[in-house]
Amino acid sequence: MKSILIASHNMEACEVIRKCLQSEYRFDVAASLDEGLEIFRKKRCEFFFVDLDILCENAASNADETDYKSAMMPFWQAFPAAQIVAMSSQEKIRDAVMAVKAGASNYITYPIDTDELTHIIESAYKTILVNSELNYLRDRFWQADSMEVVETTSPAMRDVFEKIRAVGPMKTTVLLAGETGTGKSLLAKLIHRNSSRRTAQFIHVHCGAIPDTLIESELFGHEKGAFTGADRRKLGKFEIAHKGTIFLDEVSTLTPAAQIKLLQVLQEQMFQRVGGESNIEVDVRIIAATNIDLSILIGEDKFRRDLYYRLSVFPIEIPPLRERDEDLSHLAEVILRELKRVNAKDVKGIDPRVIEAFKHYSWPGNVRELKNIMERAFVIEKSSILSPESFPRELFGQNSHDSHSIIDIRLSLSDIRNEIVKTYLVKLLAHHKGRIRDSASAAGITTRQLNKLMIKYGIKKEEFKLQRID
Repeated sequence: MKSILIASHNMEACEVIRKCLQSEYRFDVAASLDEGLEIFRKKRCEFFFVDLDILCENAASNADETDYKSAMMPFWQAFPAAQIVAMSSQEKIRDAVMAVKAGASNYITYPIDTDELTHIIESAYKTILVNSELNYLRDRFWQADSMEVVETTSPAMRDVFEKIRAVGPMKTTVLLAGETGTGKSLLAKLIHRNSSRRTAQFIHVHCGAIPDTLIESELFGHEKGAFTGADRRKLGKFEIAHKGTIFLDEVSTLTPAAQIKLLQVLQEQMFQRVGGESNIEVDVRIIAATNIDLSILIGEDKFRRDLYYRLSVFPIEIPPLRERDEDLSHLAEVILRELKRVNAKDVKGIDPRVIEAFKHYSWPGNVRELKNIMERAFVIEKSSILSPESFPRELFGQNSHDSHSIIDIRLSLSDIRNEIVKTYLVKLLAHHKGRIRDSASAAGITTRQLNKLMIKYGIKKEEFKLQRID
């Protein structure tokens, strides 16, 4: 049976409510707000009828108005779905309306009219049902094929998925920020799959992999004769993505000219092909991703500030894998299931020593590195369990266990990140004897990206051709 809590000094009103609803509800009566809150925390009360004077006891006031929201907040925190009804005299209707504006479900005046009371209860109960259905639909938001991805015990990743669930149905532009390998492209697809555009195109553009001279043509297309070699008209990615979603990965690498055109699309939903004069209207949802702090590039005049503001309408920061080690076991199992699905090999599980070693490793390559290491182990494993012998030795070495102790906390987060990335690149290139293509493939990036990173960190491939680190 449902419960009603009444906080009022008007015993006549309490008795009217009780007689009108006694066949359907249990009743509790409180003489003060604190007493009502104590009862509220002990039992689930769907309705809370509270006298306006009692509500004012714990509400902050100034000369103009009373902060009713702060007075009601503890009750919502105890039971978010509770329907609060303010009770007042005819003379205080204005204050009762203010309580409703602050979040109360409704108000009723003394003397209590039973027909009005019944109407208020029925209306509020409909609200409870609607909210219940909305909560159910929110729980059912994720499509079945997304459930493995969104399963997490990491508070940081739960926050990420909550943001994705909130922004998914919208057209809002999203900026995914995170280190290389954290799964930005997967999350972009997740946003698209759980949006109203799920049946339309999802176009993934890796901006860093396109030569600077071709980036405008790739994104916006070109007219015949626009430049040498343009022997026919070409549609750009934005035209192809019309009515769908376009994912701009590594948006930080866009040329100044491409940045201006992208800004035009964001502001006006139109652009011109390279060499063209007519405006082309486009309806496309933009998701951008970056592994570099764009505010730093803005300070270096390498990225437009106005474009940044347009892209970061809804920013989502993706934590690196080393900050969500509670998910390592689940992620490893998901990757193993996928490997078994596409390969005819019966590997039943992962040795617990491997999972333990995962938790002590710094994962500079994040989820992408985990996938690469798991796939390598899956290929060479001869038993039915992925054993430590199938994984790189450094995963179990002393250095990996002591990785946290060598971090200098006097450095900024940006400097620490640079040191980790540089160390990873040095070991990677040494392992592959300076071979750029092999190193880039192992890192899951393009050779152009690797060359850019080597220039950034002052690394020369010639230094690694005579050595190898295992």
